[in-house]
Amino acid sequence: MDVESVRSGRSDRSERSHRSHGSHRSRHHHGGQSGRHHRSRSGDRNSRDDRSVTIKAPGNGSDVENHTQEEERIEVQILPQDDNWGDNTTAYTGNTSETGFSMEDMRKFTKETFEEKMGFDWCRHLSTAIAALLSLVAFLSPIAMVVLPRLKIGGWEAGQCSVECEGLLISMAFKLLILLIGTIALFFRQTRATMPRVFVFRLVVLFLVFILTFAFWLFYGVKIMQQKENVSEDFYYRIVQFAVHLLDALLFIHYIALILLEIRQLQPQFVIRVVRSPDGESRCYTVGYLSIQRAAVWILDQYYKDFPIYNPYLENVAKRPIKVSGLKFYNVDGNNGQPQNAQSSSRAIFAAAARRRDSSHNERFHEEQDYERRVKKRRARLVTAAEEAFTHIKRMQDEQGPAIAMDPHEAAQAVFPSMARPLQKFLRITRQQPRYTMDSVLQHLAMCISHDMGPRAFIEKYLSQGVVIWNDKDYRNMHKWVLICDQLLTREIEHNTVFQLRQNDVSILCTVRRLPHFNITEEVIDPKMNKFVLRLNSETSV
Repeated sequence: MDVESVRSGRSDRSERSHRSHGSHRSRHHHGGQSGRHHRSRSGDRNSRDDRSVTIKAPGNGSDVENHTQEEERIEVQILPQDDNWGDNTTAYTGNTSETGFSMEDMRKFTKETFEEKMGFDWCRHLSTAIAALLSLVAFLSPIAMVVLPRLKIGGWEAGQCSVECEGLLISMAFKLLILLIGTIALFFRQTRATMPRVFVFRLVVLFLVFILTFAFWLFYGVKIMQQKENVSEDFYYRIVQFAVHLLDALLFIHYIALILLEIRQLQPQFVIRVVRSPDGESRCYTVGYLSIQRAAVWILDQYYKDFPIYNPYLENVAKRPIKVSGLKFYNVDGNNGQPQNAQSSSRAIFAAAARRRDSSHNERFHEEQDYERRVKKRRARLVTAAEEAFTHIKRMQDEQGPAIAMDPHEAAQAVFPSMARPLQKFLRITRQQPRYTMDSVLQHLAMCISHDMGPRAFIEKYLSQGVVIWNDKDYRNMHKWVLICDQLLTREIEHNTVFQLRQNDVSILCTVRRLPHFNITEEVIDPKMNKFVLRLNSETSV
């Protein structure tokens, strides 16, 4: 089955070109009335509503199905899939145009910096590599201390291992297993973020491991290896006991690391208010004791999960273009020689501009109400079209009689044309059309069909902007943010700490406030005082 593509008859480039040539000839023919005629035709075109569907086969001039309703139509042809289905039906606003240069074209000419190609990955894994090397040396040190006397290097005879020595070896084996599991669970995880400053507590833990391992090996070389000539019967038992002491110290350091890195930050101590600019979306979160840079990473985790996608095209969705008559004019040369009627006309212009400023909030209110009404109307059309389209899909075992077997992708291609136009209109009015292509919509529809999802489950993805993490267009494995703060980033957050995160045009302002201390007192109710009487008088209805 060939791939189907949706092409709007009203948005076809050939028809737009034909209309542009027609309007050009009309301007030469009608003179000054061409501007008004063009505006009236544009208004009529935007006020129409598409409902008809025409399905054509390639190389066949007859129509399979033709149903006309409310003066407009959609052509669904069996053609090779067009990747620019959204461009063919997109209503371009003042921010973009067909001949203009968009931000998507700018991305083709941008180049990745050396940091994004190599430096970032190197810095990302450097700290993990150092921690892994030091942890491996510390973990293998007790084993090496026990094994070295048995290798008989340089004629070293450590003696036999008694029953107590074997018991220590068994205990040492289980402690090594526990330390290995705990170390892997705590340290050997994929790095969530590369911070501009070092993680102080992590550095402290690694420093303690290094000092402890170095001290034990120094004592082992000075006190034990030099006494290999004067070996007693319990000499090897003391070596095993020495290695067990090192292992016990490593387990205590792991316990300290667990408290400093994981447990200490769990109890809420601060509230962080997060405000995104320029749309003003805000949230509040509670955190424990964290450094400024770690708090920034934690806020970004919540931001990608809770905040809706920032759509810059929605900023001016209900704003009208500025009129030239609303501008103020000033006479910089003074009023000398200026006619009286000119001064009066200037005052009239200023008064009219002031009146327009005073009524601007009413215009904004009505424009936003009209926009919400149009969004609800197109949303209702999309829901109705999706429900009608899904009624034609049934599984093979549920269908009685002969039927044509189709896989989920073929079924999605068969029912998609009936809801394509309402979906395009809804994505256009909510400014989401640049984020979705025909391939992505068909793939999502095929997934919903294969899992027996309903029509509302299919359109749920498009009814709202969605959260940041589900923005498929801008999703990458690495996101770069700039952290701005007037304090040292390794310091812990305090009351009234303010820091900012920036990425391109989006900035997140974070303000910290400490949770107050709650003084809760107890009040006991006397059972004798917890009784009531009913007072009656002539005015009551009881």
